[in-house]
Amino acid sequence: MNNEQKEAMIRAYIRYYNSFDVDGLVSLLHEEVRFRNVSNGEVTTETAGIEAFRNLAVQSAAIFESRCQKVLTFRFHEDEVDVEIDYEGTLAADLPGGPKAGELIKLRGTSRFAFEDGKISTIEDRS
Repeated sequence: MNNEQKEAMIRAYIRYYNSFDVDGLVSLLHEEVRFRNVSNGEVTTETAGIEAFRNLAVQSAAIFESRCQKVLTFRFHEDEVDVEIDYEGTLAADLPGGPKAGELIKLRGTSRFAFEDGKISTIEDRS
C-alpha cells in the first residue's frame, strides 16, 4: 500500500468510528488485528483478532452519546502511520470511579496504524 491508500483507509476508519459504524470499522481490519489502548503509560485495553475488536467496539459505542476524532497530522514511516488526534466524546453512561453520563471528555493523543494484506493490522491509541 502507498501512503495515499493508507491515509484514505485511516480516514475511513475515523469516519466509521465517529458515526458508530462497527461493521464499517471491522470491514477495514485484518482478521488478526491487534488493538491496544495506552493511557498515561499504562495499557488499559488490548485485543487480538477481529471478533475481540468487534466486541470492544460494540461495548465502547454504548458508553458514548456522541464522539468525534479529528485528525491533526499524519506521519508516515516505512511500516506504520502515526496520526495525531483531537478527541472529544459525551458519555451516555457513568464510568466506574470516573466521569458521569452527560460529561464531555476531551483528549489529545496519537494513534499508530500498521497494515498487512491491504487491511489495518495494528492500532495503538496513546493518550
